[in-house]
Amino acid sequence: MKDVVSQAVKDNREGIADLQDVLKGMDQLALEPVHRFSEGLYARELTLPAGSVVVGKIHKHAHLNVIMKGRCTVTTPFGSDELEGPMIFESKPDTKRAVYAHTDTVWITFHPTEETDVDVIEEQIISKDYSDNLLEDKS
Repeated sequence: MKDVVSQAVKDNREGIADLQDVLKGMDQLALEPVHRFSEGLYARELTLPAGSVVVGKIHKHAHLNVIMKGRCTVTTPFGSDELEGPMIFESKPDTKRAVYAHTDTVWITFHPTEETDVDVIEEQIISKDYSDNLLEDKS
């Protein structure tokens, strides 16, 4: 069963990468995140217009997400779900998302850090490729 799950994760990763390649050839939305800081915490807020498709980056660590409002379909290496705000959930490490916004959607991610330079934070929380730490045999 573990081999089936590992293959499904790899297949979803490839599908998200393929979608990202297709989207690169299309007109791009100019989405401007809102950056918020509190003691030891960074929050990144993004508003996705209805009908938009967005592919995110690979997150190194588990982190909290809040969908403040809206409805969207989210595909990660671990499957697809339709989500509707308001809701809060945790993302697993090595998560990269493809999101289709059915309605205007406001999404916030939270990351622990003392840093306030967004470029440095991105180096801390974003991976250029998969570490495969979720596919390794830990038994």
